[in-house]
Parts: sequence; structure tokens; C-alpha cells
Amino acid sequence: MQFVQNNWPLILVMLVSGGMLVWPFVQKRLGPVREIGVMQATQLINRQNAVMLDVRETKDCEGGRVPNALHIPLSELAKRGSELGKYAGRPVIAYCDRGNQSRTAASALAKMGFADVHTLRGGVRAWSEAGLPLRKDG
Repeated sequence: MQFVQNNWPLILVMLVSGGMLVWPFVQKRLGPVREIGVMQATQLINRQNAVMLDVRETKDCEGGRVPNALHIPLSELAKRGSELGKYAGRPVIAYCDRGNQSRTAASALAKMGFADVHTLRGGVRAWSEAGLPLRKDG
């Protein structure tokens, strides 16, 4: 007990830093947005008619897009979000190049009222590396 009384600031720092390390994992589990892999994404597309949403900027799409994906760049999502209203009852899978921008987009979609929002782990690169097709525009 004497140890705890003499070292309470250190114990407090240990508990807070441990909580900060665990928080991202807890947030992923409890948050409205789920990160899924390529296999899960194809299952959602095939079984529940999920909508793939490409949130990359137009210049970043030169390598191709997932077939039938909607393209709304992250920078335009707030003003063009209403275009997605007709898909509100379907799962939405946001993706970007590697998965970073899609998390921001998915959070915005959840705030817009979309209940079933996912991000594609690894983005379009993971899709391509899995041997899945990409549609080249032009």
C-alpha cells in the first residue's frame, strides 16, 4: 500500500497511457464504421448488393477503379452526399488508394445517416493485389 501512495502519479500515467493504447481497438469495435477485407467486400457486393464508393481524387484514379463503383472524391463528399441518398438502405464500402481517406469518408457517411458503412482494408491496392478486376476509364 505504501508503494501505491508514494508512486500514485506514475501509476496514473501508466493507466492513462495503457488506456490510450487500447482505445483505437475499442473504437473500431464499437464505432459505426467497420474495416473489411477484399473477401468480405466481395461477399457484401454479391449477397447484399453493397455499393462501392471510390473517394480518391480524380487524378488518383488513373490506375483504375473497382467495376461499378461510384466515384465521389472525398473533397466533394459533403456537397455531393445527397447523390448517395438512394443507396441509404444498402451497405456502402468506401475505398481509396490504401485505406486512409476512406476512414474519413466512412465517418462522414455515418454522420449523414448511413447505417451500414465499411472501409476496404488496404484500399484499391489490396483489391488489385487480390487479382480482382479494375475498370480503366477512357
